[in-house]
Amino acid sequence: MAHIATASAASTGAATFQSRTDIAGTAITTDEPVELGGLGSGPNPYDLLCAALATCTTMTLRFYAARQGWEIGEVATHVTHRREAGASPADVFNRTITLAASLPADQRTRLLDVAERCPVHKTLSAGAAIHTRGDNA
Repeated sequence: MAHIATASAASTGAATFQSRTDIAGTAITTDEPVELGGLGSGPNPYDLLCAALATCTTMTLRFYAARQGWEIGEVATHVTHRREAGASPADVFNRTITLAASLPADQRTRLLDVAERCPVHKTLSAGAAIHTRGDNA
């Protein structure tokens, strides 16, 4: 059976944007930056999207390398997000993957190709269906 990811958020009442966000049983505070009217007390939703892409990319590369029997050392992925008005799509994610300098060129090339197929990358690239319902418990 496939894993079902879960997350929930509830406003804290401390400010307009601050929320207590539970991600798979781990609570974090999420917010918007001060310059956007928040308290700056935690990551914003786009920070979380960047984190999801960075984490999934790193995990995917480590998993693939292990299956190949490759010792690749540390993998680091850095992701930024920006919106480009008038562009389609307007959301642009820039991803930088740092691999050990000692990796052979063919392994490096293959790993960068594999990064294009990490599950979060595929979801963001393809889009997703979102079904919303109200719950008046």
